[in-house]
Amino acid sequence: MKRQKRDPLGRAHSKGYQAGLSGKNKEQCPYQNVDVKSQWLGGWRDAISDRNSGLFK
Repeated sequence: MKRQKRDPLGRAHSKGYQAGLSGKNKEQCPYQNVDVKSQWLGGWRDAISDRNSGLFK
């Protein structure tokens, strides 16, 4: 049985979240595609808001 590939948009969101938690700047987004970049930025924004609310340090 073939393995399904990961959802690229979901993966971009999680990578953006990880980047936001590690303190990276949003200009460091590695993606050029508009849809994928928007998912990465959405994850980044979620991580920044979580950090600011005190969930992570």
